[in-house]
Amino acid sequence: MSSSRPLIECVPNFSEGRRREVVDQIVEAVRAVPGAHVLDVELDADHNRSVVTFVGTPQAVEEAAYQAAARAAQLINLDQHTGQHPRMGATDVVPFIPLRDATLDDCVALARRVGQRIGEGLGIPVYLYEAAATRPERVNLADIRRGEYEGIRAEIDQPHRAPDFGPRQVGPAGVTAVGARAPLIAYNIYLGTADVAIAKKIARVVRHSNGGLRYVKALGLEVGGRAQVSMNMTDYTQTALHRAFEMVRSEAERYGVAVVESEIVGLVPQDALLDAAEHALRLNRFSRAQILERRLAELPETSPAGFAEAVAAPTPAPGGGSVAALAGALAAGLASMAAGLTTGRKKYASVEAEMQATLQAAGVLRGELLRMVEEDAAAYGRVMAAYRLPKDTDEQRTRRDEAIQTALVAAAESPLAVAEKALAALRLLARVAQVGNPNASTDAKVGVLMAEAAIRGAALNVRVNVRDMTDAATADRLRQAIVALETEGRAVAAAVVEREA
Repeated sequence: MSSSRPLIECVPNFSEGRRREVVDQIVEAVRAVPGAHVLDVELDADHNRSVVTFVGTPQAVEEAAYQAAARAAQLINLDQHTGQHPRMGATDVVPFIPLRDATLDDCVALARRVGQRIGEGLGIPVYLYEAAATRPERVNLADIRRGEYEGIRAEIDQPHRAPDFGPRQVGPAGVTAVGARAPLIAYNIYLGTADVAIAKKIARVVRHSNGGLRYVKALGLEVGGRAQVSMNMTDYTQTALHRAFEMVRSEAERYGVAVVESEIVGLVPQDALLDAAEHALRLNRFSRAQILERRLAELPETSPAGFAEAVAAPTPAPGGGSVAALAGALAAGLASMAAGLTTGRKKYASVEAEMQATLQAAGVLRGELLRMVEEDAAAYGRVMAAYRLPKDTDEQRTRRDEAIQTALVAAAESPLAVAEKALAALRLLARVAQVGNPNASTDAKVGVLMAEAAIRGAALNVRVNVRDMTDAATADRLRQAIVALETEGRAVAAAVVEREA
C-alpha cells in the first residue's frame, strides 16, 4: 500500500533439494502467511539443498519464517540426508536482510524473536549468527556449522556448543542458525575438470579467512561430475563479482584448467550485475539513471488498484480488518488535507498553531494505520497457523490451545489499536470541521464517516476474536475497551454530521 512500509527479505536454506513435493509444502507454508511474498525458489539436487527467497513486512516475514521452519521439521530428517553442501538442520539457516525503511538492528531484533520461537515452539536448538550473534565466535556461520549435524549432535552438551535458544539435545530436524546480515550473493564457478582437489585449492586461495579476497567465503565441491568453486559474496559493494571471477580464473590457469561457466543461486542485487557490466564493457561517463527500468520504477504506483484486487481475491486476507485500518488511514489523510488547506491563511491565523499540530498528528496516525493494514492480516495468519498445529498427543494439544489463545488475544488487540487510532483521527477531523477552512468541510465530513467506519469495522473484528477466548478477564477487558471507543466514535461523528448538515 505504501512505499514507507518497512520491507524485510528472508532467505532460508533447507536441507532438501531432491524431493520437490517437500520443498513445495515448505514454500506453501510461507505463501499462506498474509503479506509474505515468495520471490524465488532454487533446488539443487547435488547439494541436496533448497533456497527460498521471500519478502514482506517484519510481522509477515517473522510468521512466515517460523511456519516454514515448522513445516521443514515435520518433513525433513537429517539422519536420512546426504549432499555436497555442509548442513546441520532441516532448516539450516534463516537470515534476515533489511531492504527498505528498515535497519540491520531491526533485523537483529527480528532474528532473535524468530530464534526464540523456533527454539521454544519447535524444540530445535538455535544458534544466532552474523549481526545477531551473541558471541564473537558465532559471527561466522562456518564456525557454527563445523562438524555439521553429526558433530553438533555429539557435542551439544559441551559449553561451547550450548544453543542460544531451545534444548541442548539434537533431534532429526537438527539445529538451525538464525541471523541478520546485509545482502549476500551465492556465486558458483564451474571448472573444466572433475578434480575437486583443484577447486579446493582455488577456494583456499580466494576466501578471506586464508588471506584471499575480503568479503568472500569459498568452498571447493564436486557437483554433477564437475569441480565447483562455491562462494558467498558477503558484501558485493566492497568485493565485486568480477573480481572474484577473475581471481578464480587466474588461479585455475595455474593448473591448466579453464573456467567453464558461473551461476548465481537465488536473487541478486541489480547493482552487483551493473558493476560487472561496467567493468566488462569499460563504460565511461555512465550513470545508473540511464537505466530504463529504474526510470520506470519512479512512475507513480497503482497501489490502490493492487490492494483492491487483493481484497477481492478469494482468500481470507486481506479482509475486513485490513480494510478498516485503511479506512482509518484515509480518514487521517483527509484530516491532513483539511488542516493543510487552513494553515498559512491570514483568515485562520488564530488557529494556525493548532492546525500545524493537527497536520503533524494526522501524519503520524496515517502512517501507523497504514502499517496496521498489514499487521491485521498477519495477526489473522497467526490465528490460522495456531489452529493448524498438530494435536495428536496431549502435549501437542496443550501447546496448540495455548498458541490459539495467544494468537486470539493478538488478533483482537490489533483491531482495537485500529479503533483507537481511528478515533484519534476522528477527533482531529471534528475540530478541523469546526474551526478550519469551510471549503474543506465536505472533505472533513467524508473523513468523519471513514473514521467511524474504521472504528465500527474494527469493533466487529475485536468481538469475533474475543468470542473464543478462555480467559474471561482478558475478554471482558477487550469488550469494554471497544465498547467505549465505539460509543465515543458514534457521538463525535453524529455531532459533526449534524453540524455539517
